[in-house]
Amino acid sequence: MGSKIGNFFDSVGSFFSGGDKIPWCERDVIVGCEKEVKESSDGDSEEKKKESIMRLSWALVHSRQAEDIQRGIAMLEASLASSSPPLEDREKLYLLAVGYYRTGDYSKSRQLVERCIEIQPDWRQALVLKKTIEDKIAKDGVIGIGITATAVGLIAGGIAAALARKK
Repeated sequence: MGSKIGNFFDSVGSFFSGGDKIPWCERDVIVGCEKEVKESSDGDSEEKKKESIMRLSWALVHSRQAEDIQRGIAMLEASLASSSPPLEDREKLYLLAVGYYRTGDYSKSRQLVERCIEIQPDWRQALVLKKTIEDKIAKDGVIGIGITATAVGLIAGGIAAALARKK
């Protein structure tokens, strides 16, 4: 019984804190990836350069800084324009979905993650992200309904109080 109550409070706390399972990336990791991209541009193979750009894109969309996330999104969208194997596109689409999720564009994020799932239906990362997005959309809806109901209640209460004073 005690563990059920603990799980309940954990889930309520998670609901209001907005916690998710998507990792964050610290600034020093981004700086290291930027250095790696710069070094790979100085004569390394095209494949190594692509890999270092993908690592930088990953780090940027997992950043806590909005400008880093926007930079990561721009890099990924530009790289999607060139043709690549489906698995590479899947990775880019997933990272774009993470970026849009982090910026709060949940519908765009959901569209992108669904494209990932079309490419590989059993991809666990994409399935977890899709559930995270859907949970966030549902939570925002519940909070929006609560705010609306509170506002309506306050207005109705104000009207009732005004009418009571007139009598």
